[in-house]
Amino acid sequence: MQIEMKIKGLVVDPISKMPIIVLEDKDSERMLPIWIGVFEANAIALMIENISTPRPMTHDLIINIFDNLNVVIDKVVVNDVRDNTFYALIYCRYQGQSLVIDSRPSDAIALSLRTHAPIFVEEDVVDKTLSLKFDENLEDSENLTKWLKGLKPEDFGKYKM
Repeated sequence: MQIEMKIKGLVVDPISKMPIIVLEDKDSERMLPIWIGVFEANAIALMIENISTPRPMTHDLIINIFDNLNVVIDKVVVNDVRDNTFYALIYCRYQGQSLVIDSRPSDAIALSLRTHAPIFVEEDVVDKTLSLKFDENLEDSENLTKWLKGLKPEDFGKYKM
């Protein structure tokens, strides 16, 4: 089963100093943290903060190509997590055919923001994530959950690019 999620915000892991995109279940208080790269976080932050760039960035270029080829992104799905690595799929339509494109979640989310495509997460990914040990980031899933639930709106302030 897929859960529709929205972006709660971007934060920085207090231990690893890596960006985290936090997705939130639209119908409950479940959250899914996904550690991402700095460049991908910047691409997401630009959209969240409504900042335009003088020239197309990589994700903008992809959308421009898709638009010119009449490819429509229907949705993105974070579909798996293995060895603390998340996987995603981008569901598209082209000339009446369905296409599914493998992607990193950060890239899929950056594209979804640009096209207003919904973001979904497979329920078992949320379940697996809540049971993972985050040894390198927050000490364990219990601390992670407590930290995420304790985040205040100001913690999701402007992401430092």
